Amino acid sequence: MQALRWHGVKDLRVETIDEPAPKKGQVKIRIEACGICGSDLHEYAAGPIFISEGTPHPLTNEKAPIVMGHEFSGQIVEVGEAVTRFQVGDRVVVEPVFSCGTCDSCRHGKYNLCEKMGFLGLAGGGGGFSEYVAADEHMVHKIPDSLSYEQGALVEPSAVVLYAVRSSQLKVGDRAVVFGTGPIGLLLIEALKASGASEIYAVELSEERRNKAAELGAVVLNPADTDVVAEIQRLTDGGADVCYEVTGVPVVLNQAIASTKVSGQIMIVSIFEREASIHPNLIVLKERNIAGIIGYRDIFPAVISLMEQGYFPADKLVTKRIALSNIVEEGFEALIKEKSQIKIIVSPKSK
Repeated sequence: MQALRWHGVKDLRVETIDEPAPKKGQVKIRIEACGICGSDLHEYAAGPIFISEGTPHPLTNEKAPIVMGHEFSGQIVEVGEAVTRFQVGDRVVVEPVFSCGTCDSCRHGKYNLCEKMGFLGLAGGGGGFSEYVAADEHMVHKIPDSLSYEQGALVEPSAVVLYAVRSSQLKVGDRAVVFGTGPIGLLLIEALKASGASEIYAVELSEERRNKAAELGAVVLNPADTDVVAEIQRLTDGGADVCYEVTGVPVVLNQAIASTKVSGQIMIVSIFEREASIHPNLIVLKERNIAGIIGYRDIFPAVISLMEQGYFPADKLVTKRIALSNIVEEGFEALIKEKSQIKIIVSPKSK
């Protein structure tokens, strides 16, 4: 089968590899749609971050080159021994978190904080940028016929943002700011709407992405021509209840802190490629607090339910559909060069 494998920074290759066979407790899935994630871009441009290079990952025993892709949906074509919850023909998505099950975090149900945690499509185990993948039964979730496979490919990134909102101190009626409206920032606007935020502000340099944020219902601010901290303080009469940092840019983190009200919260959703310095007094003198999340846990069913109600709409968020054979130039490079791109969906069947 054809699959995209990471060999090194700026070295992704579509190669022919063997199809996976489901082991005991696994199902084999034919991939229908897979989204390119910001984490994938980080690995392409500046990795390895989550990918194991040189030393095999402790849970998968794999190292680069590995198959990429973790935001995907598809149809089960084969079930392994002892699988009880699925059958051939089921439409599914995969929650791509590997965990050991024995460390302190896992024993307390916090499997996304596992000491050895990894992601299918980054730590090995196959990936969504391929024709087939074999996944453990416990990682698989059914999707209803009312949701397209393209919509299914948005379940994983939507899980990140819903988990971020649930993990924050946001309450119904609160005011929130999203710093950065790439794919995760835009999905975060949807999660805030679903969670009852009364006002949602979005800070973004790109005109195309500001327009998309406005289309989703946010009040948009351009940091190139506006003092966003002063404006947010004015619009919210003292600062937002919760500010979500989704850029990974150090200066933006400081803007998010200064835009938050007394006793408000800054939730870090992005992965930073370099250190970010802050002045502790920005936290101490206003009794603000900073929190962060990695991935998600126990949230895929809630995301799928919200999608059935119309949240996280693929028709507003997917800007390009491409074939696996063209993924590097039309996918990864396009996302780096074209700010008009939001979510690019890859299909192994497209030509």
